[in-house]
Amino acid sequence: MNRRRVAVTGLGTVNPTGKSVAESWDHIRNGMSGIGEITLFDTTDFKTKVAGEVKDFDPFERIEKKSAKRMARFAQFAVWAADEALEDSGILESADVDRNRIGVLISSGIGGIDVIENEHDRGEAKGFERVSPFFVPMAIANMASAHVAIENGLRGMCSCVVTACAGGSNAIGDAFHRIRDGYEDAFVCGGAEACITDLVVGGFSSLKALTQSTDPARASIPFDADRSGFVIGEGSGILILEELEHAKRRGAHIYAEIVGYGANCDAYHMTAPSPDGEGAAACMELALADGGVGKEEVDYINAHGTSTHLNDLGETQAVKRVFGGRAYEIPVSSTKSMTGHLLGGAGAIEGVFTVKAVSEGFIPPTVGLKNPDPECDLDYVPNTGREREIRCAMSDNLGFGGHNACVVFKKYEN
Repeated sequence: MNRRRVAVTGLGTVNPTGKSVAESWDHIRNGMSGIGEITLFDTTDFKTKVAGEVKDFDPFERIEKKSAKRMARFAQFAVWAADEALEDSGILESADVDRNRIGVLISSGIGGIDVIENEHDRGEAKGFERVSPFFVPMAIANMASAHVAIENGLRGMCSCVVTACAGGSNAIGDAFHRIRDGYEDAFVCGGAEACITDLVVGGFSSLKALTQSTDPARASIPFDADRSGFVIGEGSGILILEELEHAKRRGAHIYAEIVGYGANCDAYHMTAPSPDGEGAAACMELALADGGVGKEEVDYINAHGTSTHLNDLGETQAVKRVFGGRAYEIPVSSTKSMTGHLLGGAGAIEGVFTVKAVSEGFIPPTVGLKNPDPECDLDYVPNTGREREIRCAMSDNLGFGGHNACVVFKKYEN
């Protein structure tokens, strides 16, 4: 089979560090965290007090008012980020672009959970046949993809990946394979999540997955010995992937190439990763093999890095299994230290940041890393980012259910 090359030609995001790629990347470069006290609901009776919220979000700034009112918050985030990414790429400005061959693939772990909670309360109070007629289409997770397709007339494959915290990376990787194998010429892909609600936070807190730190600077601290759980976040990240020759013909700006993708399952536990990192390591190996990338070529890894004890230790072991002694030479950082964990949107915004790292030659820091865990002994780029040429970078994400996904980006060369 003739495998086509695939380029990244557009980026968009709204997340706790900013409401655009430019704002977010400036904050990420400078180690500025978007984590703070929860304001989206009353936490008086909660042990969890902090999250990565998107502050001062007004969907009407980018989305027509009538449409926005019929979208759950996660879908608003997706449409917002997709609008920026499409504008950035300029792909829809080309008269000869076939919208039948542009797909949409946007992940969400929980979809419109805020709508589900609110409408359930309304049903309890007024009767369940009095809930909003828009309840179902606002709640279902595929509607982020659907809204982006409808708003832009994109008639290629339109779907939603639901693989928990690996979903954003799965969406990028699956879209990459669709283009590479000739099914579409371009994709709007990524993830979106908006689940900072009392029910979701209560559920994760009951699971003992969330930190109870009340200090935003010591809450999301991946690979630190004092880490005590993840910080939940919200937002969206969107990439425009495009067949390389298609992009070149229209004179598109090319940020990077996506060259490899791996996906597998630990088949180990509902919530815990394989403790020896075997599943994650195998997934990284699949991504490298898929792209024909040598282990000596990888210059940076954007880690899942959730700030939970099991994940950070298992991921560290996975990197060592894959790269051996060279693991100590590869910078590994977690931008979740600044955004929190966006669940189905995590791999998407981390995909955006990884592409920016490759295109600009800058390695983001892991902020808040002050007391290194002796068992997590790699180079995690503590607190301050680094200027460095990046020929090749990996972004990996690991989800509940044992889902693993890894994507590999390369610096674009003719």
